[in-house]
Amino acid sequence: MNISFDNTQNAFAYKTDKELKGAKFLFKTMEFPWFVKLGTTLTPYIMKTGIPLVNGLIRKTIFKQFVGGETLEETAEVGNVLGNYGIQVILDYGVEGKESEESFDHATEEFIRVINYAATQTNIPFISIKVTGLARFALLQTLNEAPRLRSGVHDHEEEVAEWDRVRERMYTICEIAAEKNIGVLIDAEESWIQDPIDRLCMEMMEVFNKDKVIVYNTIQLYRHDRLHFLQLSYKIAKQQQFKLGIKLVRGAYMEKERERAEDLGYGSPIQPTKEATDADFNSAVKFCFDHLEDISVIIASHNEKSNLLAAEIMHENNLPHNHPHVHFSQLYGMSDNITFNLAKEGFKVSKYLPFGPIKDVIPYLMRRAKENSSVAGQTGRELSLIKKELDRRKA
Repeated sequence: MNISFDNTQNAFAYKTDKELKGAKFLFKTMEFPWFVKLGTTLTPYIMKTGIPLVNGLIRKTIFKQFVGGETLEETAEVGNVLGNYGIQVILDYGVEGKESEESFDHATEEFIRVINYAATQTNIPFISIKVTGLARFALLQTLNEAPRLRSGVHDHEEEVAEWDRVRERMYTICEIAAEKNIGVLIDAEESWIQDPIDRLCMEMMEVFNKDKVIVYNTIQLYRHDRLHFLQLSYKIAKQQQFKLGIKLVRGAYMEKERERAEDLGYGSPIQPTKEATDADFNSAVKFCFDHLEDISVIIASHNEKSNLLAAEIMHENNLPHNHPHVHFSQLYGMSDNITFNLAKEGFKVSKYLPFGPIKDVIPYLMRRAKENSSVAGQTGRELSLIKKELDRRKA
């Protein structure tokens, strides 16, 4: 195996000089935490005003960097470009945080449309879903906190009926995905709504993962209890005789989690150090490889060491680089040096590619801005690679 995450010629082959310079400008602004904090605070409110100048500025900068397009048709063009370089796509209709039953039903229809489209493409094996696109946040929080009774989830009849509708939406999506052989990745969300999401994932896996993996749960390893949860999930899957689908991530809500824990006076669910997160992530990777006959794993990481670890385990154990139970993934607009160099070596790797109206994907974009600002070295690494490639092209 001869893999290097420093090869910028592979990493940015799909980008023009103009696109690289645009990315350089964007990541340069993300080096200033005060600017990111100001921008992420004000942008959601400014967007509601509908000022064309602001809309156009966001469209040409952060939206272009991290999102495939406003429509499925626009996003298809990006997917086709990635496919030319051996990169697969995880399609994500970027809706979340809605409140009405009408919007949840619309999101369900949109997810089904995405599945039907993915089934016509050779490089789109997965779609991604946020349960907050199908259910009220407050409902999930109530279920997370409610005592579980033998008669049902909890004792509020109206909310039990509402939860049943959420389950029906998810069942419909997974059923069509199973028919079309498209994987459904259910995103992890905030810890105070995660428990009902986990239970819903396990319920769907038990139905649809009997013979092959269709449904994947997402495990955020920056939580100190998630390595144990992975091991417990595997135990349950063995007992109930279904295959376990797991997407491993570090996590995307760290600052919010710590602030809430401090404000409400409970112990933070977040690991005490980055080193502890890294250790649990790598242990989770090894656990999945130790049980690869029963687990399909997606290593969704921007950490070069973790990706290299997984690639080396596969190489040392003579596992084919395109093993059907192993997949790598990075977010569109980030870590091209990992994605494209893994693809060059024949590994199954994808870009997580969100799409949707700008106003709907603003929460996603704000998380990307905060993540690049808060993760030590992330923005600097992106910048150094872009500069290196621009210099190489000048030479």
